[in-house]
Amino acid sequence: MRATAGDSAAGDAEGRPADAIDASRTVSIGGSITEILYELGAAQNIVAVDSTSLYPRQALQEKKNVGYMRALSPEGVLGVAPSLILALQGAGPPQAMSVLKAAGVPIIMVGDDYSAEGILRKIERVAKAVQREERGRCVAERVRRDLDTLAQWRAGIGKPVRVVFVMSFVNGRAMVAGRNTAADGIIRMAGAVNAIDQFEGYKQLEDESVVAAQPDAVLAMLRDAEPVSAKQVFAHKGFALTPAAARNAFVAMDGLYLLGFGPRTASAARELAQKLYPDLKAPQTTGAAQAPPSLSCDR
Repeated sequence: MRATAGDSAAGDAEGRPADAIDASRTVSIGGSITEILYELGAAQNIVAVDSTSLYPRQALQEKKNVGYMRALSPEGVLGVAPSLILALQGAGPPQAMSVLKAAGVPIIMVGDDYSAEGILRKIERVAKAVQREERGRCVAERVRRDLDTLAQWRAGIGKPVRVVFVMSFVNGRAMVAGRNTAADGIIRMAGAVNAIDQFEGYKQLEDESVVAAQPDAVLAMLRDAEPVSAKQVFAHKGFALTPAAARNAFVAMDGLYLLGFGPRTASAARELAQKLYPDLKAPQTTGAAQAPPSLSCDR
């Protein structure tokens, strides 16, 4: 679980309640937070987003970009005159967050717990922060139904697939995801097992450790810069000796969709599950953007 002190509270770190905070000029830092704000119908209150806010696509087109969430410039954030900074846990660097806090702008940090319940808590936290709790309950209920459907389907899986998530290759060694990572969370949500459970976070693996993990499939992110490809992975001598190579089992998906743990995560988990278990029929979730009329949260 990735949470902050007071994450369950309605207000900011200084103890100000949400209903006393002006959310009319919100800076959204974290792709999943931006997604949730758009789902809540609060796009008009966003004055700036960070560079991970890739969905919906118009977010970076119509809002000012304050840079990468872990390399923020306080001047850039304060330059848009925010009334509220809504940031995902891990935003930084710490010095930048200290400057923003000292400037007196309310900052609400949102925890990142890579689980079904963590997604629902995140939606609730963001909805409270921008005083859209009724809409937040509707969005959360829609997402909960999708997640419950996936949970029922997972119960029917006989032998879970062993998956390794490869972030990149550094000096010829694979950087992979261990426990308590978004990759670990989405693998489990899709009904599979993370083949790397010896450590937490991300770490480079020696070839021997890759072979010992015996992954049945490799998961990676789709990206423009230095993408990880099936050809690259299975040409690596460590991966060449795994069941994944024998099956040529490689899956690449959009990074925010796969790892964001926001309103679309149930759909991402379903899509990943269908790729990992092609012979099984996965249930159709409604998806954040495809809810039936009875679940529509529009007003």
